[in-house]
Order: sequence, then C-alpha cells, then structure tokens
Amino acid sequence: MTNCTHPFNPDWISPPGETIADLLEELDWTQAQLAKRLGYTTKHVSQLVNGKAPITEDTALKLARVLGSTEEFWLEREAQYRAALAKVEETECLENWVDWLDEIPVKALQKARKITDCRLDAKNKLGIVRELLEFFGVASPDEWRACYAQLEGQFRRSYTGQDNTNVITTWMRLGELEVEKQSCPRFNRIKFEKAIQEIRTLTVLPPEDSIPRLRQLCLEAGVLWVLVPKIPGARVSGLARWLNRHRPLIQMSLYGKSNDRFWFTFFHEAAHILLHEKASKEAIFLDEWEQGEKIESDQECEANEQARNWLIPPEYEAELYSLSSEEEVTTFAEKIGIHSGIVVGRLQYEGNFHWGWMNGLKERMTMDVIEKISQPTDKAEQEDEQSAYNLAVKLGVIGAAKNLPPDLSSNKEYMSGFGG
Repeated sequence: MTNCTHPFNPDWISPPGETIADLLEELDWTQAQLAKRLGYTTKHVSQLVNGKAPITEDTALKLARVLGSTEEFWLEREAQYRAALAKVEETECLENWVDWLDEIPVKALQKARKITDCRLDAKNKLGIVRELLEFFGVASPDEWRACYAQLEGQFRRSYTGQDNTNVITTWMRLGELEVEKQSCPRFNRIKFEKAIQEIRTLTVLPPEDSIPRLRQLCLEAGVLWVLVPKIPGARVSGLARWLNRHRPLIQMSLYGKSNDRFWFTFFHEAAHILLHEKASKEAIFLDEWEQGEKIESDQECEANEQARNWLIPPEYEAELYSLSSEEEVTTFAEKIGIHSGIVVGRLQYEGNFHWGWMNGLKERMTMDVIEKISQPTDKAEQEDEQSAYNLAVKLGVIGAAKNLPPDLSSNKEYMSGFGG
C-alpha cells in the first residue's frame, strides 16, 4: 500500500445531499417517500438534497433512523461541506483583497519573520493576505482600516509632514503582540515615580544590565515597556499610549542607536505617561527624529522639559554650559550620576557642542546586543536578577535610587521632579 503524506484536498465540493440522493436511488425511493418517512415536506427534502438546507442535529438523527449510518456521520458530512464552502468563499474574498498588500509594509514584516518570506507573486499573495489578517487580528481589510488606519486621528506627533501612518501602525502592532500576553498590574503612579528615580541610575550600566532592570521596574509599576526594532519608513524613536484605562505602554525602537537618544526617549515617554494621563487616554504620543517641521505643542514641550530635568537637574545647568573638554564632561557626569554620553547629547542638541564633538563618549545601542538579553520568564529568574542587582548596589558598582549623590537627594526641587 502506498502511503500518502499530503492531505486530501479535493477541488470539488460534495454536499451531503449527494449521499442522500445516492441512497434514495439505491432504495428506489422518491423524495416524496423520504419526506413522508422523515416527517418533512417534499420541498424541505429537495433543499436537503440540493445543499440549500443544513442538516441539523434533529435532521441527522432522523436520517440515521431512516437511511442508516449514525447521527455523527450525517453531522460530520454537513460540517465538512460547510467548511469547504467557507474555504471557497474565503478564497474569493482574498482575491478581492490582494490590493490591500500595497498599503502594508510587507517586506518589513517578512524580514521580521512575522509572515512568510516569499515572493509576492500571484501564487503567494492570497496566503500573505491571510497571514496579515492574522497578524493584525482582524477579519478583513475593512476591519483593519477601522482599527488601525483610523489611529492617525489619535496621533500626537512631534513633527509635521509625515505620511507613514500604515507603517507606524504596523510597528505599533509589533509592540502589541510583544506585550499582549504579559501579566501586568494596574498602573500605579506612585510606584512609577519611584521607579523613575532608580531607572536614572541605570544610564551608566551596559544594556545587558540596564535593560532587564528597566523592564522589570516599569512592569512592577504597571507600565509595559517594549523594544521593537525600527522598520523602514516608520522613523519613530518611541511612543507612549494607553492600551486600556489601566495599562500604559512605552514602546521604543532604537532609532538613532546612541545611548543618549535611548535614555532621553525613555524619559520623554515616561513624562507623557505621568504628565498627560488625564489629558486623554486615547492619545498616542509619537516621538520622531528630524522629520519635517518640529511641532512645539504644549504636551511635547512639557515632556521634553521634564525629561531634561530628570536627567540633568536645572540647578546644574550653569556648570553644564561651562563644560568644554572630555575630562570636564566625564567628571560632571560622574558627579550627577548619569552617563557622559547623555551630557554630550544634551550639549549637542542645544547647540553648545558641534554634532561631531565628543561622540566617543556615547555608546551604541544595537539590537544584536539587546536581543541577547533574556527576559525573565518566572519568579525564580526575577529573584535571581534582583539578587544580582542588590549585590551590585552593596558593592558600590551602582547606586540605589535612595542613594543619589548628596547634593541631589537633598535638593527639594530636584526630588519633586521625581514626585518625591
């Protein structure tokens, strides 16, 4: 006997009525005779034979009594027929939806291994449409437009002149999929304000140490944090949004790849969560780098100012603007407890330093490093991570949030910026 490893998928559809008709022929009965035995009208039996009327549980029971076999046989016969019809209807719909592919960054999703990496020819397009519907979690392109294309109305952008909504929403969906299965407590403002204090101390650590702790501190405060690689055309360094009334999300992309941008983006998004929670939980704050004309909205200015003050407190600005050498920058950064690259980035952005100056003090943040960082999967791993962090604090490798430099912890204005 030959073994067939491929499933039998006929390109024809056989309704259960054909089996009924075959049995009638074998018994030499008319449809009227069968109708009398079943207790149905002749019209209803005709509809059963032609596949226009479904075989219900009651009908299956009667057919089993009158024509033989079992109730399960007739119900399975009906289910297979309806499934085959649905597949034909789906294929027709997919064929009509192929043009939708032009609106989606398909290549980027293939590169990210979220959908099958194949040529976009006629043979593969229907399958790609099906995979995209599953990726976005929608029934059709119409539902996709209702759920995602309409999000542009909720965007609070940092730059004008962008026409990349579909690309951005695709990047956003990647973030949603990353966090949708994570358990997270309700947002706790006080815990998040305290977490910000400790997160600031992480800026001096390498990514393999700072990122897991950053993620955990956010999670404990009820804030989801996720890093999703940038995709061509999105040009978003980060966003802050509320997935529902109790779950804020900070999503970042490593756009720019330097640690000064990474940390400023995080604190900027954190500021949106804390400062603009009551303004609108429908808003999606998008922060983009150097695209079009900058938007100086009140909310963007407030988030920028808060991030600046968290990283370099206002009382140190006079000293900040007097820096002129790498040694001075390094000494200043160590004094206030942040990475020297953040100091350089601030001075470059404000025009005090040329963009090419002292970039050697910055560190590169690349996805190949980030992807090697394992995410805690159970309580034991989280406890191990916390123990290692506590040991580092004890040894003086890093400072705990409560052990800020004396000149900072005693400054009421600075601590008020943290909610302290």
